[in-house]
Amino acid sequence: MALAAYRHLLRAARTAFEGDTSVLTAASSAARQGFETNRDLPRDSDVAQELVKNAEEVATMLRKNVVQGRLNGDGRYELRIHDEIERGDNESIKQARETLGAGAGKGKGCCSA
Repeated sequence: MALAAYRHLLRAARTAFEGDTSVLTAASSAARQGFETNRDLPRDSDVAQELVKNAEEVATMLRKNVVQGRLNGDGRYELRIHDEIERGDNESIKQARETLGAGAGKGKGCCSA
């Protein structure tokens, strides 16, 4: 179970940080250090199971929500969006804006006077 989570985490880091060797190396080292630190925990302990669950959640977050930006020659950033990135339609944001009242969308927002 822990080995599978470790592999998922490394694969997700490779997907998220493809082409950026310094960040990929740092992510891989952090994952290894985290797993090595907790190597001696009993497999069936609640702590070990929670750590494995956390590693799987981090792998999912990396795979679905992290997008790389690279600076182009013209001063703009180009995003590398791969097939596994979640794409939303922003409906929840639009609905939240409507519930703010008449001042929404007119520069007043929810917190201004």
